[in-house]
Amino acid sequence: MKRRTLLRLRRLAFASLLVCASISSLAAADDTQGGPPPVLLKAGETVSPFEATGVDGTIHEIKYSSTTVLVFFLSGCPTCHKMLPEWNWAFERKGKGVQMVGVLMDREPPGFFSANPVSFPVVRAPSREFGNIYKVARVPLTLRVAAGGKVESAEMGLLDRIRLGALVR
Repeated sequence: MKRRTLLRLRRLAFASLLVCASISSLAAADDTQGGPPPVLLKAGETVSPFEATGVDGTIHEIKYSSTTVLVFFLSGCPTCHKMLPEWNWAFERKGKGVQMVGVLMDREPPGFFSANPVSFPVVRAPSREFGNIYKVARVPLTLRVAAGGKVESAEMGLLDRIRLGALVR
C-alpha cells in the first residue's frame, strides 16, 4: 500500500514538472543564460473578468469591482512554495476592499493543500490559453489589478514583505 502511494506521488511530481515546462515555457529564458526578458502585462493595460473553479469546487467570479491581487503559481514550483507563506501573510494584512485570489496553473498532487495550507481563495486556471491572456511567462507572478480591470503592476519571482505589503494595501 505504501509503495503504491509513493509511486503515485512520484508520478504526480513528474507530471507537475512536465506541466511546469509546458505552460507557456514558464521556466524558459533563464536570466543567467541571457535569454529575452519575459513579456508581462504593463501598468495601464486592461484585463477582462473571468470565472474559474476553486480548488474547493465552487465557482468564483473575478469581476474587478475593487482592487484585486492575483497570484499565479504552480504546485511543482519551488519558488512558489517559498511564496505561499508570504502570500498568506499578505492576505491576513490586506487592506479593506482588496481581494486576493490565487490562480493555480497546474493540477496539484493529492494532499498538496494539506501540506501547503493557504489562507486565500485559490482557483484553477480556466483554460490553457488563460496563461497567454494574462501573459504568465513565469511563476510566481503577482498581479495587482484596479477596479475596472486596469493593471497597476506585475511582479515576478520572490517578493519581500515590504513590496508585498504595498501590493495588498
